[in-house]
Amino acid sequence: MAERNDPYRNFRFLLEIDGLVQAGFSEVTIPDTSSDPIEYREGNEDTTVRKLPGLNKYGNISLKWGITDDSLSLFDWRKLVMQGKMKDARRNIAVILMDEEGNAKSRWEFREAWPSKYDAPDLTAKGNDVAIETMEIVHEGMVRTS
Repeated sequence: MAERNDPYRNFRFLLEIDGLVQAGFSEVTIPDTSSDPIEYREGNEDTTVRKLPGLNKYGNISLKWGITDDSLSLFDWRKLVMQGKMKDARRNIAVILMDEEGNAKSRWEFREAWPSKYDAPDLTAKGNDVAIETMEIVHEGMVRTS
């Protein structure tokens, strides 16, 4: 009988920012990638339009995490963008999916990434939820390496 090959769960993952590994995110959204079709036809061709690939587009990475004493480093990264220090702000990022034993199994790499949006938590004295920060990160390319 063939060995069973179950899919990986989506709740064990790490984020690596320029080689620094950070865990502790409640949610990481891996973006989509798409290519716009360009319709093209010359006058002497059949009446069917050809479709050529256009520009590649990449969605944004979305991070959510609970505020802790250590969570200021991501906001400091966002501050570099707000200060116009884009050379310092651009980083390479990887999202790493792990199996149940903690071994890295799938990896998505993003280049020239920088935080485009930060959202502080909504606070309420009537609630008991965790205070969640959110950040959107834009990038210029995605590759799945494993």
